[in-house]
Amino acid sequence: MAEHPPITSQPVTRREVLARSGLGLGWLGAASLLADEARATTEAGGGVPSTLAPRPPQFPARARAVIHIFANGGPSHLDTFDRKVALERYAGKEIPNSLKTERRTGAALPSPFAFQRYGESGLEVSELFPSVARHADRLCVVRSMHADVPNHEPSLMLMNCGDARLVRPAAGAWVTYGLGTENQNLPGFVAMCPGGYPIKGTENWRSAFLPGAFQGTYVDTKKRRVDELVQYVSHPVLDRDTQRRQFELTTSLDRRHLAARARDPGLEARLSSMELAWRMQAEAGEAVDVSRESKHVRERYGDDIQGRQMLIARRLVERGVRYVQVWHGEGQPWDSHDHIEKNHRRLAKESDRAIGALLDDLVGLGLLESTLVLWGGEFGRTPTVELPNDAGVKVASGRDHNHHGFTVWLAGGGVKGGTVHGATDEFGFKAVENRMHVHDLQATMLHLLGLDHERLTYRHSGRDFRLTDVHGHVVSDLIA
Repeated sequence: MAEHPPITSQPVTRREVLARSGLGLGWLGAASLLADEARATTEAGGGVPSTLAPRPPQFPARARAVIHIFANGGPSHLDTFDRKVALERYAGKEIPNSLKTERRTGAALPSPFAFQRYGESGLEVSELFPSVARHADRLCVVRSMHADVPNHEPSLMLMNCGDARLVRPAAGAWVTYGLGTENQNLPGFVAMCPGGYPIKGTENWRSAFLPGAFQGTYVDTKKRRVDELVQYVSHPVLDRDTQRRQFELTTSLDRRHLAARARDPGLEARLSSMELAWRMQAEAGEAVDVSRESKHVRERYGDDIQGRQMLIARRLVERGVRYVQVWHGEGQPWDSHDHIEKNHRRLAKESDRAIGALLDDLVGLGLLESTLVLWGGEFGRTPTVELPNDAGVKVASGRDHNHHGFTVWLAGGGVKGGTVHGATDEFGFKAVENRMHVHDLQATMLHLLGLDHERLTYRHSGRDFRLTDVHGHVVSDLIA
């Protein structure tokens, strides 16, 4: 398409006159800021990337994609992947502990679930996750995670964005900023959360000060129909060729508009979203349409929300999407302050079969070696029972929040399978052996993707930012 001549006949506003004619020391400050932006580079991209074009990693990578299964609300490590025999001995008794809990708790609460050893590794897994346990020798279970505070909002932000207080780019945004994505007709970063937004809403998958192309695309997987999962996936009147010519014209005008406004970040984010929406019409509908899978495959995953979204996650990774986050449930489903036996049993039943089927397929398709799968929540839960309180707990049958020690597991993508890293104390209250902070987890994830967490930076407001802020180190014991 021929280049358009510059637009010179448009009226000039007073603001534009001032912007064009401002001289003096102010321009020295502007020049400094522009120089800062010019230095905001990634070693992976050789510049400041603003598109999803694929870029080589900074060093040889073990993984090329991530599926982050987020157990929203804080699952109990003590009832899933970190058995504590001492709780059985202390059942109903006070345990020695100096750590403060968010709410008042009482005596030791042993797990109501049986544990069993699986695979050649002998990994202990609760009866809640028999399908996941089939892959015991592929799991790397980190039992020594810890976060900063026992509250959902800051802990969600820390796990997803690396900062507990301020809006920062999500991990998926950093990954796509560093590597781009392999399919330009699909988003590089997809967040699937059924029934609406979680706590903190879109802040969980924002690009923040990174270019808008890297923000997560939200999909409400509670819906079934393709035209509901991906709105406006087809035009009711115009044919494809007419839409394409219309798109090219409007894109040309929009880009000239953007260039005339110093590439305003908000405007650039909107235009990137519109352009991605057009490209998605060609492929997104097919990617999220699980009816294209055989009946046998759909039955293995389960004809429910978790089954459908795990299957969509696999289909997206197959098609080159870089980072897929799969949220479990509406609100904070794993937040079992009471009736933990009933609630955790129900929640595990909703997700276990689908996760097992996902791992089965990634292995069968040869994708697990290059796909890092991460499961976990924002924190764990206390080994002591939460007492009735004004927050709604009526019966002492659940556990309070616990950020001092909790569990996540990883599979594929270059991690050591069939291993356990770290440990909590004998009661499961605090990480005491090979302690691993959330920033360490993020640094290790980036390393597996071929990105140095200290070099993957973006200059904003006069300083270089990164996912791990000024913290974190790569935990080499997790890497095969």
